[in-house]
Amino acid sequence: MSSSTTATPRAVVTGASSGIGAATVRRLRAEGWDVVAVARRADRLEALAAETGAEAFAADLTSDDDVARLAAHVEATGGLTSLVNNAGGAFGLDRVEDADVDGWRRMYEINVLGTLRVTKALLPALKASGRGDVVVVTSTAAIAPYEGGGGYTGVKHAERMLTTTLRLELIGEPVRVIDVAPGAVATEEFSLVRFDGDAERAAKVYEGYEPLVADDIADVITFALTRPHHVNIDTLVVRPRAQVSNTQTARS
Repeated sequence: MSSSTTATPRAVVTGASSGIGAATVRRLRAEGWDVVAVARRADRLEALAAETGAEAFAADLTSDDDVARLAAHVEATGGLTSLVNNAGGAFGLDRVEDADVDGWRRMYEINVLGTLRVTKALLPALKASGRGDVVVVTSTAAIAPYEGGGGYTGVKHAERMLTTTLRLELIGEPVRVIDVAPGAVATEEFSLVRFDGDAERAAKVYEGYEPLVADDIADVITFALTRPHHVNIDTLVVRPRAQVSNTQTARS
């Protein structure tokens, strides 16, 4: 794949310390991109930077100060062409009547307000590049509900609306807005975090079929980013073949 300009594109990838974020850093670096890998866990970022040649930037995206520091760093070190909003997560699988309000609030803070903070802070640099991209990794949870998913589907629907509204508001600007919505992706942490470290319960999510892996989504993100810049992949839904909806998966 080739980028749409001769200048080296530069991306910020959030949630880069594991899973889809780390895989996206690897993919973009393999394409010759400059990448700023952003996450809270500095040790993991440094290991990824040593492996890939990406730049590590430790930040908590729920902190206004950290996001301002990231934006200042980007401006001082050459600007930006692309932002991949990947940071997020699910906590619990509680029914609405049993909802953990603090958990729902935490999901909103990370998935929605984290995306909002970073996008808002980096939009000036993306516009100034003349060929900007905002990618938001939402979820099939942003498209349809499932039992026990009210908290996560709620925040992902909100994140999707943020994304589609932003696309409308940026009409005429040289910035693409791309929504990538994965289905079941087996990463080292997503379900483990969701079930508070219960490895057996987390593993059962992916039993009896072949789920997607992080690199499948990184491949799709890289594809969208490396199309000629007049081509916008508005929304791309990616599921494993076995999963036909949020509630139906063929298992052996």
